[in-house]
Amino acid sequence: MPAACDSVLEDIEDIVSAEDVKPHDRQFVRRNVFPKVRKRNSQKNVQAEDDPPSDSIIPGVQKIWIRTWGCSHNNSDGEYMAGQLAAYGYKITDNSAEADLWLLNSCTVKNPAEDHFRNSIKKAQEGKKKVVVAGCVPQAQPRQDYLKGLSIIGVQQIDRVVEVVEETIKGHSVRLLGQKKDNGKRLGGARLDLPKIRKNPLIEIISINTGCLNACTYCKTKHARGDLASYPIEELVDRAKQSFQEGVCEIWLTSEDTGAYGRDIGTDLPTLLWKLVEVIPEGAMLRLGMTNPPYILEHLEEMAKILNHPRVYAFLHIPVQSASDSVLMDMKREYCVADFKQVVDFLKEKVPGITIATDIICGFPGETDEDFQETMKLVEQYRFPSLFINQFYPRPGTPAAKMPQVPAAVKKQRTKDLSQLFHSYNPYDHKVGERQRVLVTEESFDSNYYVAHNPFYEQVLVPKDTLLMGKMVEVNIYEAGKHFMKGQPVSDARVHTASITRPLAKGEVSGLTEEFRRAPQNGRNWKARPSAEIPVETRLSSWMALQLPWQQGGGLKMLSAGLALLAVLVMFYYGGMKTEL
Repeated sequence: MPAACDSVLEDIEDIVSAEDVKPHDRQFVRRNVFPKVRKRNSQKNVQAEDDPPSDSIIPGVQKIWIRTWGCSHNNSDGEYMAGQLAAYGYKITDNSAEADLWLLNSCTVKNPAEDHFRNSIKKAQEGKKKVVVAGCVPQAQPRQDYLKGLSIIGVQQIDRVVEVVEETIKGHSVRLLGQKKDNGKRLGGARLDLPKIRKNPLIEIISINTGCLNACTYCKTKHARGDLASYPIEELVDRAKQSFQEGVCEIWLTSEDTGAYGRDIGTDLPTLLWKLVEVIPEGAMLRLGMTNPPYILEHLEEMAKILNHPRVYAFLHIPVQSASDSVLMDMKREYCVADFKQVVDFLKEKVPGITIATDIICGFPGETDEDFQETMKLVEQYRFPSLFINQFYPRPGTPAAKMPQVPAAVKKQRTKDLSQLFHSYNPYDHKVGERQRVLVTEESFDSNYYVAHNPFYEQVLVPKDTLLMGKMVEVNIYEAGKHFMKGQPVSDARVHTASITRPLAKGEVSGLTEEFRRAPQNGRNWKARPSAEIPVETRLSSWMALQLPWQQGGGLKMLSAGLALLAVLVMFYYGGMKTEL
C-alpha cells in the first residue's frame, strides 16, 4: 500500500476534513481574528518574515501571471481562468517578474511546446513563485516527475481555478482532474457563462465541444480531452448573443474536431451554424474551426451554403496530415486521400474563393520517400495558402511512439523540402488591385499596422487609424506578400459597426451578470472593470457575492451553512464569556 504522502489528491475536498473551516466561513470570521502576541525571546515561535504561516495569508490580493500554449480551445480556457481570478479580486499581470503566482496552461501536441512548459515551471520555481499548472500536459500525465508537488487544474475543472489558486498560495498542493458529468453522461466542460477576460476584446472564442471520435496513433491530446462531448445548441447561441452585447465583432468556433459536433447529443454542425448565423449582427463575422474530413463529408451541401453566408468567413481548416493512404492507415485517420480531395474540390466549386488550410506531418513512422513525394504532389496541386508543417515528434504513451521511427535527419530534410515548396508560390499576387471588404480586429506584431481579414479570412494589413478598429470597411489592395495583403481604406465606402455596445476594455471581465455588477459591496457597487482598478477592500469583501454566479450548484446552501456555523460560534463565544464572569 502506498504511503499517504505518495497518493494523488483527485479533488480539493481530499485535503479538507469536515471539521476544517471552509474558505467562505473564513470571510465572516476574519474580522474577529486578532494577531497573536509572540514572545521576543522564544526562538520556537519566531518564523521567517518571508514565509508566513498559511492561515495568515489573505487570498484574493495577489498578482497572477498566466501563460497559455497551444490551440484556440486552450486559449479560451486561459481566458476563462483569468476572468474568474480577476472577478475574485486577483490582479492579472503581464509582468511575470512581479507576479506572486504563475498559472501555466500547457499544450501536449508537440515536444517543443511541452519543453517550453517544463522550462517555465523550472524558471518559476527558481524565482520562488507559486505555480499552478493546467491544460493538456498535466491532464494526460499528472504523475510526471517535474509535476510532483504542483497544483493541477484539469481541462474540465477550469471553473474551480479560484479554489486551486487560493490553496496553492497558502502552500497546499491541489489536483482537480475529474470529468464534468450529468446523470452519468460526460459534458462538454465548464459552463460557458463563466467570467472571462478576452485576450482580444473584439474576438470571442467559443468551444463547441471537447474531445473527438478518433483514435489517431500520434495524438496525445486525446489522452487529455477524451471522447466527444458537445455543448447544447442553446447554450452556444446564448454565449454568442452575450458576446455581441459586449462589443465582440468576430466569433471563432473551436474544438478538437468541429465537424464531429453534436453526434453525441443527437444533432450536427450545420444545425448549430444555422442557429448561430441568425444572431450575428451586420458587421460581425463567424469563423469555423478545424474539422477532420470524415465528419464533414456527409454535410458538404449544407456546409457550402453556410460558408457562402455573408457573415461567415469562407474559410475551413481541414488537416490532411499525409497524401499517402498507407501512412493515413498507420495514423488511424479514418479517411483516404480521395476523401480529402472530394471535400476540397466540392467546396472550391460551390464556394468560390474559399480558403482551405491544412496540416501535414513530415516523417511519420514508416513514411517512405514515395509516401512523402505523394504529399509534395498534393501541395503542388492545391497550393494551399495556409499550410501548417510539422516534423513528427513521438509523444509518450502514444502507439506511434512505439513504431519504428524515421531517422531524425530524414524528418528534418523532408520538413525543409516541404517548407521550400510552400514558400515557392505567392497565393495573393493576383489580388493586387482588388477592392475588398475587411473586418479590422487587431494590431500587427510589429505594431505598424492594424490587422483585418477579408471574406475568405485572408490577412489584410491596413493603416493604424483608431477609427477603423472593430469596424468593417472597404479597402483597395495595393501590395501582396506570402502571408498577407496591404489595403488602403476607400474614402467613400460605408463603414459597418457590428454592435452599438462599446467593446470591453482590455483586461475587463466579461460574463458578469447584472446582479453581479450591482451587488453592493461595502457601500459600493461592483463594476466589471480591469482587475488592477478594483480596490483591495472591495476584492476581499466580494468573495461571497462573487462565488455565487458560476457556482450555483450548492452556493446558497453553503452560504446558509456558513451563517448557521457563524451563529453557533458567536453563541459559544458569548456563552463562554458569561461562564467566566
